[in-house]
Amino acid sequence: MNTIKNVPARVLSRRPGHSLEAEREQFDKTQAISISKAINTQEAPVKEKHARRIILGTHHEKGAFTFWSYAIGLPLPSSSILSWKFCHVLHKVLRDGHPNVLHDCQRYRSNIREIGDLWSHLHDRYGHLVTIYTKLLLTKISFHLKHPQFPPGLEVTDEVLEKAAGTDVNNIFQLTVEMFDYMDCELKLSESVFRQLNTAIAVSQMASGQCRLAPLIQVIQDCSHLYHYTVKLMFKLHSCLPADTLQGHRDRFHEQFHSLRNFFRRASDMLYFKRLIQIPRLPEGPPNFLRASALAEHIKPVVVIPEEAPEDEEPENLIEISTGPPAGEPPMVADLFEQTFGPPNGTLKDDRDIQIENLKREVEMLRAELDKIKLEAQRYITQLKGQVNGLEAELEEQRKQKQKALVDNEQLRDELEQLRKARLEHERAQALYQEAEKKACATEARYSKLKEKHSELINTHAELLRKNADTAKQLTVTQQSQEEVARVKEQLAFQMEQAKRESEMKVSISLPRSPGDPQTKRERGQARLPPWEPHGSELSSKLDALHSEKESLSSTVREREAELHSVQSLVQEKEAALSREQERSSREIGELQGKLAEKEAQHQGLQQRLLDEQLSVLQGAVAEAENTVRDAVSKLDDPLHLRCTSSPDYLVSRAQAALDALSALEKGQMKYVASMTDSSALVAALAQFSHLAADTIINGSATSHLAPTDHADRLTDTCRECGARTLEYLGLLKDRQSLPQADASQMRGPLQGILQLGQELKPKSLDVRQEELGDLVDKEMAATSAAIENAVRRIEDMMNQARHESSGVKLEVNERILNSCTDLMKAIRLLVMTSTSLQKEIVESGRGAASQQEFYAKNSRWTEGLISASKAVGWGATQLVESADKVVLHTGKYEELIVCSHEIAASTAQLVAASKVKADKHSRNLSRLQECSRSVNEMAANVVASTKSGQEQIEDKDTMDFSGMSLIKLKKEEMETQVKVLELEKTLENERMRLGELRKRHYALAGGVDQSPEEEQQLGRPVASPRRGILKKPPLAQKPTLVPKQDCQLEKEDGVYQAQLMNS
Repeated sequence: MNTIKNVPARVLSRRPGHSLEAEREQFDKTQAISISKAINTQEAPVKEKHARRIILGTHHEKGAFTFWSYAIGLPLPSSSILSWKFCHVLHKVLRDGHPNVLHDCQRYRSNIREIGDLWSHLHDRYGHLVTIYTKLLLTKISFHLKHPQFPPGLEVTDEVLEKAAGTDVNNIFQLTVEMFDYMDCELKLSESVFRQLNTAIAVSQMASGQCRLAPLIQVIQDCSHLYHYTVKLMFKLHSCLPADTLQGHRDRFHEQFHSLRNFFRRASDMLYFKRLIQIPRLPEGPPNFLRASALAEHIKPVVVIPEEAPEDEEPENLIEISTGPPAGEPPMVADLFEQTFGPPNGTLKDDRDIQIENLKREVEMLRAELDKIKLEAQRYITQLKGQVNGLEAELEEQRKQKQKALVDNEQLRDELEQLRKARLEHERAQALYQEAEKKACATEARYSKLKEKHSELINTHAELLRKNADTAKQLTVTQQSQEEVARVKEQLAFQMEQAKRESEMKVSISLPRSPGDPQTKRERGQARLPPWEPHGSELSSKLDALHSEKESLSSTVREREAELHSVQSLVQEKEAALSREQERSSREIGELQGKLAEKEAQHQGLQQRLLDEQLSVLQGAVAEAENTVRDAVSKLDDPLHLRCTSSPDYLVSRAQAALDALSALEKGQMKYVASMTDSSALVAALAQFSHLAADTIINGSATSHLAPTDHADRLTDTCRECGARTLEYLGLLKDRQSLPQADASQMRGPLQGILQLGQELKPKSLDVRQEELGDLVDKEMAATSAAIENAVRRIEDMMNQARHESSGVKLEVNERILNSCTDLMKAIRLLVMTSTSLQKEIVESGRGAASQQEFYAKNSRWTEGLISASKAVGWGATQLVESADKVVLHTGKYEELIVCSHEIAASTAQLVAASKVKADKHSRNLSRLQECSRSVNEMAANVVASTKSGQEQIEDKDTMDFSGMSLIKLKKEEMETQVKVLELEKTLENERMRLGELRKRHYALAGGVDQSPEEEQQLGRPVASPRRGILKKPPLAQKPTLVPKQDCQLEKEDGVYQAQLMNS
């Protein structure tokens, strides 16, 4: 082995800095190769490994200097695809690159703007997308430079968002507007990409489609964060500003919400995105910013990048191919020592060199393994980040639900405590009221007893007074009799004196005439007196009797007077006791009446409070109902609502439900007017009616968008009248005075008008009666099965005939085509059998006590769609067999067979869609039907592939030999070829226009025939204007009407309708 004693000084001088320079040179070459492979003119998506190397390079040099140094030299004005892929790579570098990349890109804003301005003046499909993409990139750079708190990846916490928004409402308002502008740019790019896509086949699996779709992954990541931040900022604005001021913000947010939800839905249905990104699902409706508690219901959308499939690392050529050595020269020697001195011993290598090479190979292998380990670790990190994001989202949702539950629990606890206090107070008042009633009853009983005793004493006193009066009368009579006796006695005494005087006078007169003895005279006088003596004795006896009677009467009078005095004293005592008892009773009655009046006042206060609370509850329900109805009426003039459509059947069901709720509302109002202490029935009926009335108005407006002009105007006017009368009625319910005069029947007329118009707009079946639909479904399914069996037999016959009549390559091609057609027919037959089983399951689970024919008649629109799908499958099978027969006999075209395969795939997708409308999502037959549908699509793809390969094998391609042609002749041939190309392009354009018009007419005829708007909405299809009647049953050889497929829209630029194969 040779040894080197003296090494040149120039080699020694290069060795100390060789490592850094070589590393920098290696880095520059790697970046140049990655940029050239990522940004090229091939219509294919940017490979992730090249973009990842560019991003890692920005982190390695802490900026984008190297990227821009190579990007400026790219011929971007020469190719729109090159500019499109440059924008895609720049977007990825901004999102995932080093933070200094943003400032480096700011220096090249003018270059980005020039690219967009250039392609905006050129009519190029990719150029139009490049113009929109450059506007998005400029908006992104401006936003993140103005708000450095938000990184270009837009991933910040809620605390950082709160800090960035601040407390000034003007800053929050401006930040929200800028985020709206940011979101508009993102959504405009996605809409432009989808508008250019050719959805006739699975375009997301083609390189041209993937080239356009690839940048939407970054758009989805940006939009998910922007949507979350705008929701947070909108709730914060509504907490600071009145709702009317933010009406424009809400309208703009609602428009962006519906566009974003449609974007996410369409992207999630594409196979290309399913393996690259997990797209979140937005809620059905936008958040209600007028209700602060709705923030707790908001769930942050989380985008997850799943684990990437390992990519085969292609060897990197660090030396430019254009500057490589010629084929005859030896390869360049990489080793510096060998480059300086040459290999030792000529071209021979010693063991040490071989060992060094082995070690180098091991190092390369270890480096490759290390890269793989790094990639695997990166995938694990990404997966774990996705899981962490998901768990954080779930945790955030659980936390918000917990907070909401705590708030609700606290509110319920407060309400329960208030109800408990009110119940205790009511029970206390009830007990006091009952006690007062008992005391009042006892006092009343005592008062009645005292009253009875008082009346008895009064009666006794009156009796005694009467007796006293009688005694006084008797005493008066006795006194009168005594006075009379005294007068009689005086008269008698006077008469006796007179008689004595007369007798003495007579005696004195008779004495002078007759002498004699005075004694004799006295005796003679006494002899004359005897007639008066008995009379005097009689008078004396009478006088004595009168005296004795007087004495007895006097004693009786004294006894009566004594008895009267005793009775009077007793009466006075009773009256005194009665007066004392009356005073005490009056005091107690006064106290009890005062307490009773106080309790009655409290009861009246509670009653009034209850009435006020019931009225306030009613007024709150009325206000909420007014907002609901007013919002529904505003949709009548909302231009955004023009996109919404509904079916007459659903409108009729809503109007009928509103009429039923109106009856309940009238009963609730009557009950509340009769007893205003309970408004629960009226509030419940009012809430139900307001929502049903609003639903009726909204669906009436949506139905009018598809109705004829006359019916649409009448329906809109009737809905507006219904809303006006409903608001008038609700206005009367607010006031207690006008509440009894509120007439709920005034809304019955408009609702009945809406119901009648809905009945008029409902499609009427003219050719098939409802009771025949059930039998027609079975007949069509049986006819489809028979057509498929017949097709299988015809294919077998054609295969046997082809084996006898052809050989070699033709036989091989025919057998391959017919075998693929046989497999396709078998798959279709299995799909029809599974669809029949699923249909029976749907009928058995949904018909209840009704018969099978009644179920089909009740769901006539679904039944008609099923019939149309069955006809389409049978027709497609017949056409496929005929096309295959023509191809085998060399009388047909291979393109006919390809078109028939596509048509069969579309028809089977229609049959699957019609069966899925009413099937249970957990049904085993439904899963089998979906598997059969996928199998049919695979078999159809096999037919297309075998047809194309057979066409390539059979068709002869002439070799193009232009060696014997002169320059002038070549120029002439070139011009003739260009003329033919232009003619063919013109013919192709005309045929595309004709195809577009044919499909447009096809969809117009089939729009209102095969499926109801409700079922079309469930299938995600655009709803065509309703048409009355269904088409007559075509024979199997005639092409039936087909329902328009999902995402079938007219391409405005070339006027061609696109179709899509549905993989259900």
